[in-house]
Amino acid sequence: MVSSETRFAEFADIVGAENVLTTEDDRRRYAHDKLPYANFRARAGALVGTLPGVVLRPGSADEVQRIVRHAAKAGLPVIPYGSGSGVLGGTIPLEGEVMIDMQRMDRITGVDYENALVTVQAGMNGELFEAELNAKGYTVGHLPQSLTISTTGGWAACRGGGQESSRYGKIEDIVVGLKAVLPDGRLLEVRPLPKRATGPSIRDLIVGNEGTLAIITELTLRLWKQPEAEEVMVFALPERAAALGLARRIMQAGLHPRIVRLYDERETASRTEGIAAFAERPVMANIVVCGEPGLVAAEAALVRSFAAEAGAVETETRPFDEWRATRYKSISKLWQDKGYYNDTIEVTVNWSRAAALYEAIEKQVPGIFPEAHFSAHWSHVYPEGVCQYMTIRLPQMPQDEALPLHARLWELLEGETLAHGGSIAHHHGSGLFRGPWMDDELGVGMDLLRAVKQAIDPQNLFNPGKLGLPPRAGSIDPYRDRVDHA
Repeated sequence: MVSSETRFAEFADIVGAENVLTTEDDRRRYAHDKLPYANFRARAGALVGTLPGVVLRPGSADEVQRIVRHAAKAGLPVIPYGSGSGVLGGTIPLEGEVMIDMQRMDRITGVDYENALVTVQAGMNGELFEAELNAKGYTVGHLPQSLTISTTGGWAACRGGGQESSRYGKIEDIVVGLKAVLPDGRLLEVRPLPKRATGPSIRDLIVGNEGTLAIITELTLRLWKQPEAEEVMVFALPERAAALGLARRIMQAGLHPRIVRLYDERETASRTEGIAAFAERPVMANIVVCGEPGLVAAEAALVRSFAAEAGAVETETRPFDEWRATRYKSISKLWQDKGYYNDTIEVTVNWSRAAALYEAIEKQVPGIFPEAHFSAHWSHVYPEGVCQYMTIRLPQMPQDEALPLHARLWELLEGETLAHGGSIAHHHGSGLFRGPWMDDELGVGMDLLRAVKQAIDPQNLFNPGKLGLPPRAGSIDPYRDRVDHA
């Protein structure tokens, strides 16, 4: 545990005394992110891990380097913190780590219009970042549901995906260059160039590292002009397979839709009350194309022709308009605040296995708990496959009954995903909670990741215990309140 006033004094010399937070109230605000399991435990006044030992608020990359060097010398583990919007426990301290809050590093430092690039510090709030670009007629195209409460560095650290990823790509497709502090305090720079053939991608080693290998301090991202035109189409389809087939056809035809959102019967019904077309066609697809007016007209015509072949009927756009108006609000939080055990799990799977994956899970959920809610939508689509975004929910009940059921639901959804050849995560990352499945996900690749970790962080000081990597000796067991049904 961090407890030495001398150590705190040395940190104050780096960031200023006003940016060293030591009170219990201050530290408690950093004790967990938005991991649903942590929210469940908080109802009972419990923590999944520990309080951070101290919270530091650096204002520059140089200060981050100095913090890291001092921490390494003192043997103190550290965790980088954006704004706590993650839902997998990636910033939960397990042994009183030093928390490095990046939010003072909150500026756009350069815009290169000729090369269509923008450089931003890692602690800038996503909503403010996008608004500043929009005011100049631009976007980076990364619009996660957490836009208003997340940071640009957090996007990259967790390998996130925005709601328009089918057009602009996930964050790993948008990041062109970066700067990051390594565990020995050196500053790594990946220069923002178009493409390289100089060995494995160092950029991709850092994007998605979740603070276990490096602390991202700056990003250079692709920049796009705001689209001149847009067309919104909402379709009612006869079945899930038809909707999935429509999305596959669109992406494999080489179109670049802004939005593709498909909903299963349960989620469709909750969004389409009063629209007659859905009485006979209970599955909804929302498709939005945008860009130059001529391209928009051509792509919209193709989408409509593909939809007709799939047996779809075009309806009013109200369901999409209502979603867009509230797209950055968390539905999970509404249920959690009412005492339910609501969680979301996003996985990826190839088109050939998507329908089977959904059906396998849907069939087994009632066997875990008959009143458990299961639904899904498909909101990130690519030529080779799709992200299946699933909601699970247990009713109000005692925690000692709910947590084992919650654990079994996670095991079912992640296990079936792997059994169907999919990936256990699309954009939420791995954090703490997905650690038990990382070996099955990466196979021998997990051995490579452990070797890299050991080589550059031999003291295991950078966010230990996350991303399926080992915790430090003496760390608290974050799964102590769950029941292992594996």
